Amino acid sequence: MWQLPSSGGDWQESSTRFTLCGEKGSGQCVIDGDTLAIGRRKVRLAGYDAPELDGACEAERKLAQRAKAELRDWLNAAPYALDGGDDPPRDKYGRELRSARRMVDGKEEWLADHMIGAGLARDNGWGAGPARWCEQQ
Repeated sequence: MWQLPSSGGDWQESSTRFTLCGEKGSGQCVIDGDTLAIGRRKVRLAGYDAPELDGACEAERKLAQRAKAELRDWLNAAPYALDGGDDPPRDKYGRELRSARRMVDGKEEWLADHMIGAGLARDNGWGAGPARWCEQQ
């Protein structure tokens, strides 16, 4: 079994398979490009911001669908780990806030870096400002 180096916080390994929410057998499913449902739990993945499914323009909505599918594919491609332990921080909507990473060929791969690098999300760090998905197309 592979091990991820610790960078603070409790990391829990998983190989849970995800579907897109609404598909048959969607107990563990991808809600959108940065949110998961694991049973009754909702998890907001940290480190990036994906476009909204009900976005301001058709370009944003299409990109959001691509981000949603990419998140599912990333999660299903190989085992990964989520941080936060048994009592993760929560956002104002009550969703668990967690980061995701995995080992690929002996190197750490962070989900946030993958989604941003694929052009399906943006950094949501300090000073990022509002997303302009409709202006990018």
